[in-house]
Amino acid sequence: MSHRWFLAIDVSNTQTAVGAFEGEVLRDHWLLQTDPGRTADEYAVLLQSLLRRAGSPSISAVAVASSVPAMLPIVEMLARKVLHCEPLIVGPGVRTGMPILYDKPQEVGADRIVNAIAAYARTHRTTIVVDLSTATIFDFISARGEYVGGVIAPGLGIASDALFERTARLFRVELRRPKHVIGRNTVHAIQSGLVYGYVALVDGIVERMQQEAREKAYVLATGTYAELIAPESATIDEVDPFLTLKGLRLLYERNKEKG
Repeated sequence: MSHRWFLAIDVSNTQTAVGAFEGEVLRDHWLLQTDPGRTADEYAVLLQSLLRRAGSPSISAVAVASSVPAMLPIVEMLARKVLHCEPLIVGPGVRTGMPILYDKPQEVGADRIVNAIAAYARTHRTTIVVDLSTATIFDFISARGEYVGGVIAPGLGIASDALFERTARLFRVELRRPKHVIGRNTVHAIQSGLVYGYVALVDGIVERMQQEAREKAYVLATGTYAELIAPESATIDEVDPFLTLKGLRLLYERNKEKG
């Protein structure tokens, strides 16, 4: 018997995360490479293969957050042609249920809003979301559930690539925690600088945000590098790798009655 699932699609600069929900339960999830050069038909073949492996569920609804404008027409066509759903695209006109206090609310990325919604629904208190992905992004949500603002810094992967590309004698290394901060070889020295450097960045920014707000916040981390950085961080309280996908499901529920 066919079961009906909701599909959440989070398109970031390097990866596209797809989550399949049955009710509130995340039943399956996949990571695809974000490639605007790939056609909707190519993505369709890939998605159909993944859904078959998941038991060929019937998809009843789709919600999309995209940081890559060139990918939106591809994802919209994919939803309509393959999934036979009119997708909810996070953007102007979408009911968030969260006041946006940014000077220009339209400048806040869809993934940042979705993360904030999911985080506040989880904590119901002052919260900082740290998204350690292509960029390292900090978002501050007030105790009243308002999106206040945040901080944007280069991501860990970008820093690693820049170090390799801009220096003549350094080379790419595996992004992992070395045993010691003081590296005794070049590989460990680079790993230490990247990993512990970003731990210090996270803790330093979080502490400054809390000092400025004069309020202790619960800190939720998500994104590609969250599980690498969080164990060494003094400020991160919890890691949720599926925060954005969960936020898309919540956002869809809030807009369902709106039609």
